[in-house]
Amino acid sequence: MSKRPEKTEYYLNIAREVSLRSTCLRRRFGAVILKDDQIISTGYVGAPRGAPNCLDIGKCPREEAKIPAGERYELCRSVHAEANAIINAARAGVSVLGGTLYLYGENVKDGSIAEARPCKMCKRMIINAGIRQVVVKTPEGKKSYSIEEWVVNDKGLFGQEDLQGY
Repeated sequence: MSKRPEKTEYYLNIAREVSLRSTCLRRRFGAVILKDDQIISTGYVGAPRGAPNCLDIGKCPREEAKIPAGERYELCRSVHAEANAIINAARAGVSVLGGTLYLYGENVKDGSIAEARPCKMCKRMIINAGIRQVVVKTPEGKKSYSIEEWVVNDKGLFGQEDLQGY
């Protein structure tokens, strides 16, 4: 008999499945937004609708320029999973206000779990969208972020730890 996963693991597993649609050659990320224990939106890393993506063109401009994770996002072809989940909810006319975002990421090269942590821009979108909590998969297990704490502890909209990312 298989063990039933607890809800946090269940939603992180769904975010993992969503991440498999990612078109980034560096990392696969998937996001799931819940409200009242119901999935209301999903998103993965990928180029804007209809635009060529790195997977299809076979190259990553940031990888070619040897740009480290967390830097020079303006050169990236992709929209982050968190942003896509928020955008997809808006396109469907669904409010994410008060919701929880679950985020899963893995490295494409070896399938290892990536330190899933929203970048500065995604943090700003999450705050303005009214999401109250973010739960991420980590190599050690999982971590939960209170959005209220992000705002209260802001020392110039986020510090060194935010230089991690895709």
